[in-house]
Amino acid sequence: MRDRERGLDESNVRVRPNPHGSRPRTKRRPEHGGADRGLVVGVDRGRYAVLVDPDTSTEHPITAMKARELGRERVVVGDRVDVVGDTSGADGTLARIVRIDERSTALRRSADDTDPVERVLVANAEQLVIVTALADPEPRPRMIDRCVVAAYDAGMEVLLCLTKADLADPAAYRTMY
Repeated sequence: MRDRERGLDESNVRVRPNPHGSRPRTKRRPEHGGADRGLVVGVDRGRYAVLVDPDTSTEHPITAMKARELGRERVVVGDRVDVVGDTSGADGTLARIVRIDERSTALRRSADDTDPVERVLVANAEQLVIVTALADPEPRPRMIDRCVVAAYDAGMEVLLCLTKADLADPAAYRTMY
């Protein structure tokens, strides 16, 4: 028998509330008290290469992904992080990055016409080494100047490395910088 023949229409339909949707959301998040310390050394398509316990005798590499509670916060090379999950480093294991420490320095790529957002490239670096040839190809002083300004803006020291000194005299660049 059809619904119309029984006298049922949209007003007669009883809709049950979703049992999961009616539950109030909580703001409590796990503490992750037993998280291991790590240093991000590589980023590849949402997977992060992390050194667990850096600068200790138990240092070992793992693969991790960003935890959902971090939201859209970016994880970059040089970030000091806390990781939970399988931190053994065995093949096929995956840990989660649950916290990112405050960055002491951040080298940023400025916004341009195609991307209006300024992006962090490297975090917590102490020094930027600018490597340029003195000849073949010719050095680009304006590019060197932009790198120096970006490094000083990030709070990093700058080291200029001039190569191919056997082909050209480095005296002009030494006096300039």
